[in-house]
Amino acid sequence: MKIRDLIRDKGLEFIAVDSNATVDIAINKMVDRNIGAILVMEDGKLAGLFTERDVLRCWATKGENFCRIPIKEVMTKDLVIAEPDDEVNYAMTIMINKRIRHLPVIEKGKIISVVSIRDMVKAQVSNLQAEVHYLKDYITGG
Repeated sequence: MKIRDLIRDKGLEFIAVDSNATVDIAINKMVDRNIGAILVMEDGKLAGLFTERDVLRCWATKGENFCRIPIKEVMTKDLVIAEPDDEVNYAMTIMINKRIRHLPVIEKGKIISVVSIRDMVKAQVSNLQAEVHYLKDYITGG
């Protein structure tokens, strides 16, 4: 299965904030959408990713006024990305090895989606369930 298949089922929507937005704006968007990461854009281009871990790191280093900090000061800048034709298993392996939970998906230099480790596990479980069902039918002659 390819990332393209996963995002076809998931959708091409992604949530983003401007790099000048403050941490509280990003947190509110993340809470409203029930997501663990949000893309950070600068001049229409992907500049970084702001995750739940970044929130904790920001709070731990900046103190109680952390909500007023601009996202660009605390976002993850060294991004690992996926492309639509990457295999899901390959992407999962990278995510596990790098200990990350979200991958921006880039096609022809443009962001088209974000996939999470949860999306990938869900897709893999669905595939395994279908395979088990097929094998049961095969064995029982059904």
